[in-house]
Amino acid sequence: MSGDGEAKFWLEPKVELAKNYRYSKKQLKQIESLIEVHYNELVSTWQQHFLS
Repeated sequence: MSGDGEAKFWLEPKVELAKNYRYSKKQLKQIESLIEVHYNELVSTWQQHFLS
């Protein structure tokens, strides 16, 4: 994945693209797949950081 783009995804209530800057549809699908694979880890880390 190139460092030239930026994307924001919502994790809840479902994984969903919020913003995209310079990523292709193919790259966004790859990113979304990675988010789905690591979903539990992402949510857990977010909760530890913001709800502690």
